[in-house]
Formats: sequence, C-alpha cells, structure tokens
Amino acid sequence: MTDEDMSPQDSPRKHLLYVADPMCSWCYGFAPVIAGLADHFGDRLPVQLMMGGLRAGNTKPFTDDDKRTIGGHWRKVESATGQPFDFARMEARKGWVYDTEPACRAVVTMRLLHPAVALAYKARVQHAFYAEGRDTAADHVLADIAADMGLDREMFFAELITEEARRETQRDFLAAQKAGIRGFPALLAGDGEGRYILVTNGYRPLDGLPEALEKWLEAEPETE
Repeated sequence: MTDEDMSPQDSPRKHLLYVADPMCSWCYGFAPVIAGLADHFGDRLPVQLMMGGLRAGNTKPFTDDDKRTIGGHWRKVESATGQPFDFARMEARKGWVYDTEPACRAVVTMRLLHPAVALAYKARVQHAFYAEGRDTAADHVLADIAADMGLDREMFFAELITEEARRETQRDFLAAQKAGIRGFPALLAGDGEGRYILVTNGYRPLDGLPEALEKWLEAEPETE
C-alpha cells in the first residue's frame, strides 16, 4: 500500500499508523492492544493516529432497534476482549444521536495540541463512553475529559470548535477513505517513505504482534 497522504503527521522513519474511531466498539476492544504496542516499542516505532469517522455526521436518533443491534455488538466485544461496558446507560438513552465526529475531532485536537498524549486521550474518551456512559458526542463532555487528564478545559474547548480542528478531522476521514480503509480498527506499518503494509484490519489480540513487528522493524530495506 502506497500513499503519501496517508499519515496525518510527518513520518521520516518507520512508524505505526492506527486508523480508528473513539466510538467504535472494536476499537475500544483494541485499546489495550495498541497501548501494549506503544509501550513495547516506544520511540523505536511510534504510533500515529488517524481518525476514521465510523458514524461521523450521523443525524438519526437512537431507536430501540439500534439499542438491540448495538448492544449485541458490544456484548461480542466484551466477550472477546474483556473490556467493560455500561449497557444500562446505553439502553436508557432516548433520542440520542450517535455522531462520532465530535469524538474524532477531539482526538485530532489533542493530536494538534499535545501529540504525545493523543493515544491516551483517545483511550480515555473510549472508556468514558463505553464504561461510564458519558455522552462523548458532546463537545463539552470531551473538554471535561481533557480536563480530567490535567489540561486546561477552556483552552481545549476553544481549540476543539475551531475550523482548523474541523478541517484536520475531515482530512483524516478523506485520507482513510482514499486508502480504502472501511473497517476499524486498522493498523498499518509505514516505512517512512510513503509505503504501508497492513498489520490488521479488525480486532486481534496482542499475542504475536510485537514479535512480528520486531522482525519487520529490523528488516533491511528492499533494494531495486
């Protein structure tokens, strides 16, 4: 896979590109896996985030049928990954709009302001939504979560609603679509020269991933 526009950040060396949506349940399930990879590799193979926009711009209110369908998905994720879910709060929602654009934009905002904590912020947003039942489709809640992590709430909120944040978020969505990524989570390994290989498209456990990526990281670059 080759696409010079894939990464939202400058990538002069090998890195992991993680394409996700904070309000995607399988991405929530994958959160410990990507955190484990980030801890294992550190600066040797840094993780860069791209937001995919699972339900970005959705305007359809949550229905009882939606609750049953989504609840079924969440139970599969819970069973496969062990991640906690608050089903009661999800089922109690009435007329709620499942729009993932604000949460994606919040992660992009954190990436712009404090890239070193963007991955941790995304995980915190996911936990707030799935395990705590907080409304992460609301800008003020996303700013509250940033404040929970020690950031200036008003500064983050002001940046979150800027046109720059909206443009950068749309740029992520378009780049993911251009690369043909339709499902999340998607993890790719980039060689720093615009070439990417797909590590996984969909959930997979951590077992075996660090070892496989160590081999790729240590491999000599191919010659013409």
